[in-house]
Amino acid sequence: MKFDQYDITPEIKNNLQRLHFKRPTDIQYKSIPSILNGEDVLAVAQTGTGKTAAFAIPVIDLIHRYKSSRRSLGIKCIVMVPTRELAMQIGTVFNTLAKHTRVKAFALYGGVEQDAQIQKLQDGLDILIATPGRMFDLIHQQFINLNNIEILVLDEADRMLDLGFIEDIKFIKRLLKKKHQTLFFSATINPEIKKLAYSQVKGNAVRIQISPKDPVSKNVSHFVMFIEMDDKRFFLARFIKENPNRKILVFVRTRVRAERVAKAMLRESIETSTLHGEKEQEQRSAVMQKFRESRNGVLIATDVSARGIDVPDVTYVINYDLPDVAENYVHRVGRTGRGVKKGVAISFCSEGEKPLLHEIEKLVTKKIEVIKITKKNYSFTLESSKNDGMLQKLIDEDEILPGKKPKKKIKKPKKKRSK
Repeated sequence: MKFDQYDITPEIKNNLQRLHFKRPTDIQYKSIPSILNGEDVLAVAQTGTGKTAAFAIPVIDLIHRYKSSRRSLGIKCIVMVPTRELAMQIGTVFNTLAKHTRVKAFALYGGVEQDAQIQKLQDGLDILIATPGRMFDLIHQQFINLNNIEILVLDEADRMLDLGFIEDIKFIKRLLKKKHQTLFFSATINPEIKKLAYSQVKGNAVRIQISPKDPVSKNVSHFVMFIEMDDKRFFLARFIKENPNRKILVFVRTRVRAERVAKAMLRESIETSTLHGEKEQEQRSAVMQKFRESRNGVLIATDVSARGIDVPDVTYVINYDLPDVAENYVHRVGRTGRGVKKGVAISFCSEGEKPLLHEIEKLVTKKIEVIKITKKNYSFTLESSKNDGMLQKLIDEDEILPGKKPKKKIKKPKKKRSK
């Protein structure tokens, strides 16, 4: 089925056509009709499968049909998200899909002055995409009125509930005066979080799971390399030098690590950018914009950018540090291989991180393929810069290609010493 066969407003169809969206993805195909029918939906699907459009398209269509002019009669839909970057990204998606319709959407988040945001609210909105902190501030200041809310969306629902926002969500739902539709979307969800989510939707809610056994997209080939913690910087520098015209996203555990790794790369004459929660919002926005628009480059980030961020043409994701929470692995590697494109994710695992690797493998229900490094090649990486291309050769060898077995080396018999 193609989008032009859906019973949605022509303006949205035209916007989809301009974006070259012809056919819905699995999550869109299964979600859109249920949302248009006014049903509660709890959907779990892999990263990069178009979850945002899965709820944005029907929500915009429902509100557009309800209105007779561009004039807003109060906020009809709230989309709650865990991070500022995700709020901005989803705001862009909504505004792109809502062009030439009667629907107005706005992204609200902290880290910036609130006066301009208050003015936007007072001018009138239909859809508010918001992080909880700033939204609750403005609710208490009585700049946000929830009397007309008909749809509540939680994106990255597992993260929202895991961060302890469940009481805030219950509080919001108590404030909603009208009967409303609740939509939960996420890439991962564990049994405990799922139980919490189910408690907030109607008993007959539509439950959608796309490829639940393997949360990593089939477009992503992901591997692990066993590297000692102190040696990781050498392997990262080698990899970046061997891929000068690629967009590479490097994940580290903390903001301190991000800055240290960036300095280590600078000593190797490699320019990088960093993204973490300690940066001012203006800096974070500028870094993301630069990374999005560049044809290549290296961004070193904490998990603040692992959730839902859609950056085009990320060729490689490098897990410089394994994540403390296994679910974050799925979100990290999902920054590559988005849509129909292919991507590669490589994790650097030290001896002390092997328990984290074990948890990740339990989540993805299989062993992650290992890129083997010989002692000789390991030493070469640490010793000298004359071995350019070594790491890329390892990645190109048979052991990194899914379904292929590494060639066995023939051991030469040891020579007996003469007495």
